[in-house]
Amino acid sequence: MSPPSAAGPRHGLARVLSKLGVCSRSQAERAVRAGRVWVDGRPVHDPERPTDARRSRICLDGVPVAAAAPVYLALNKPRGLVTSAADERGRATVYDLLPDDLPWLGPVGRLDKASEGLLLFSNDTAWAAALTDPDRHLEKTYHVQVDAIPDAALLARLREGAVEGGERLAACSVRLLRQGSRHAWLEIVLDEGRNRHIRRLLAAHGLGVLRLVRVAIGPLALGALGKGQWRPLQAEEVTALARAAGLR
Repeated sequence: MSPPSAAGPRHGLARVLSKLGVCSRSQAERAVRAGRVWVDGRPVHDPERPTDARRSRICLDGVPVAAAAPVYLALNKPRGLVTSAADERGRATVYDLLPDDLPWLGPVGRLDKASEGLLLFSNDTAWAAALTDPDRHLEKTYHVQVDAIPDAALLARLREGAVEGGERLAACSVRLLRQGSRHAWLEIVLDEGRNRHIRRLLAAHGLGVLRLVRVAIGPLALGALGKGQWRPLQAEEVTALARAAGLR
């Protein structure tokens, strides 16, 4: 018998498949319940069955499962696409912009259908979890076109935040980028991401959003990446994001 130190952590089978970068946790749950996953030569139908990935032989559809090579991508999301692998209403998704020969990748955070800009994907679930952990306060920068010209007093109130729907909505910073005759662009930096955070914050102060573009996540800027285009992250970019999220 192997000594206890040889054993790895035991997690539910669906979580193990997700952590290996094989598929999402929900996809893994469905595959297990359908009898497509075998462990040590036997089919398993319980997604929560404790499994040690280091000591168990896991097969999906008869193919041995091994940890996938980590992949990290940046996408410039256009408005009108849903951040989902599949949509129950048949709407176009961000995955329509990615090639079919990529391994399974999950979105690292989300942008709503009407929002644009920098969106990350990876099969490295630990890295993705760190970047999206609200307790790590990784800053995200947005450029937002609003339907009015905010004066200094309104900008000050935006910086103070608002309470909406029982939630405190705050921003790290708000500044005026430029203005026209009727509209203005603001730069808003968040270190948390509540549902429709910026839209709700602005609406609480009487401002409507015309466009919302995420231009940076931590030290990673959208840069010149074209709308609807994607690129792999460089190793130093992956490391810089991990450090910004407090990973060592």
